[in-house]
Amino acid sequence: MNVSGQAGRLGAVVSGSLTEGIHVKLDSGVSVEDMAVGRYITISGEKRRFFGMVTDVGLESSDLRLTSYPVDISDPLFARVIQGTGVYGALKVLPLLSLGTDAASIIGGPQPVKTVPSHFSAVRDASQADVEAVFGKESKERFWVGNPLDMETKVCLDLAEFVKRSNGIFGKSGTGKTYLTRILLAGMLQSELAVSLVFDMHSEYGWEGTGEGTIRPKGLKQLFSSRVAVFALDEETARRRKVNPDFLVRIGYEEIEPEDIQILRSVLNLTETAVQSVYQLARRFGRGWLASFLDVQNSEEQRRLAEELNIPESTYRNLRRGVEVLRRLPFLVPNTPEDSVREMLKHLDRGVNVVLEFGRHTDLTSYILVANLLTRRIYSKYRELTERSMAGDGPKPRPLVITIEEAHRFLNPEVSANTIFGAIAREMRKYNVTLLVVDQRPSGIDEEVLSQLGTKVCCLLDNERDVDAVLSGVSGKNELRSVLAKLESKQQSLIFGHAVPVPVVLRTREYGPKFYGELGASKHQGAPDTGNLDDMWK
Repeated sequence: MNVSGQAGRLGAVVSGSLTEGIHVKLDSGVSVEDMAVGRYITISGEKRRFFGMVTDVGLESSDLRLTSYPVDISDPLFARVIQGTGVYGALKVLPLLSLGTDAASIIGGPQPVKTVPSHFSAVRDASQADVEAVFGKESKERFWVGNPLDMETKVCLDLAEFVKRSNGIFGKSGTGKTYLTRILLAGMLQSELAVSLVFDMHSEYGWEGTGEGTIRPKGLKQLFSSRVAVFALDEETARRRKVNPDFLVRIGYEEIEPEDIQILRSVLNLTETAVQSVYQLARRFGRGWLASFLDVQNSEEQRRLAEELNIPESTYRNLRRGVEVLRRLPFLVPNTPEDSVREMLKHLDRGVNVVLEFGRHTDLTSYILVANLLTRRIYSKYRELTERSMAGDGPKPRPLVITIEEAHRFLNPEVSANTIFGAIAREMRKYNVTLLVVDQRPSGIDEEVLSQLGTKVCCLLDNERDVDAVLSGVSGKNELRSVLAKLESKQQSLIFGHAVPVPVVLRTREYGPKFYGELGASKHQGAPDTGNLDDMWK
């Protein structure tokens, strides 16, 4: 039974091992220049077939004299004779899965590799049937994210596995992290396996994003109008962009807790002593500590307050300067007419995804403060609902995926243990809440948090520390390092983890008119409900 189709032969196995990879000698008729790192191949052994990835391409010689005294290959006949015999192309292949050859093993599906193919086993390009056997076909729970290099076969992400754990999207600036995030958010929204809360720092995911040239990519609200609500932190910018927000977010002084100041320590340039003083103020004034602290304007009253709380004068001044920065934030007000968190929870409970646009408030102080504060309160409610469900008092809340950008600001080693985001990443959906972290500096994220991310989507990273961070603890780290280093700067990514059976290098789906149409034409998932999709890219 030929389950691999008519994929062309590339060469034969000549050496290798399970841990270091399989070495393949290319046939004389195969050009080494057609090979690429990240390409999928199959190896037909004596008892089973192997599915693997090319991790290195090289040139070899059977006669060392040829490397010292290169020959003249201007004669085409001589060139054909020597190529493939005296000199030849070589591949290094990382074996990933055993596909099997008999009917029983095929039905059982791909299995982990525990051995290697025998010498001179034939090596071929993976066929579309091979890729489908490994990644499955597009369905409600399997979302098409892209295509393998040099193939048009669809590679699908297992969304059911994806939403079970926190995940990460990494890549240097300009590599397409935002486009990838939009694609994955659209997939989760369609599948309805989870509901999303997106802290949209640069207003890219709600109504409309920014793109190259005159084309402006459509946001989730335009694609799924009734299933997405746009919350705005900056009404002026929203109106200027002709966005009609579903809710205007305001945060009251009484909602600010000491933990919010602690995570802002580096941004506000506060000393550790100043941060600890906030806890003293909270014990002294209760929930109204911020308003009470700001109300003390007279220098003599400030001195008495510092003495009463045993706060050194320099520490008091440092804290005062930091807190005054918060006073200037226009969305932070003494009294709020409506509870933003309660409104968000109402939407999430109904299965409506929420995108919070920050507008002009793209400074780190605003982003970190708002994201941390709202997430802490929402998570507290989810924890309460989950514990009630465990006691038989009501259903579990819908699985929630929280998307944050600049993730290293929340999850760096200094603060991750004290932030709600660090707790969520470590608990692995204990209370039905997970993270989707988007960052260009994964080396700035706590190693323990990185190790808990179930699936990592990596665009090009050119910093060695960042590469080491994302591949830490991954099987086949050295081979994947070479694959990651060879990614193109745009529309290519390496995905590995729980949501894919094996690491995969993708040419990512293009986010644009074609993608919008494919969403609307999907037979397996909930289509966009915007009415006429043809109007969306006019």
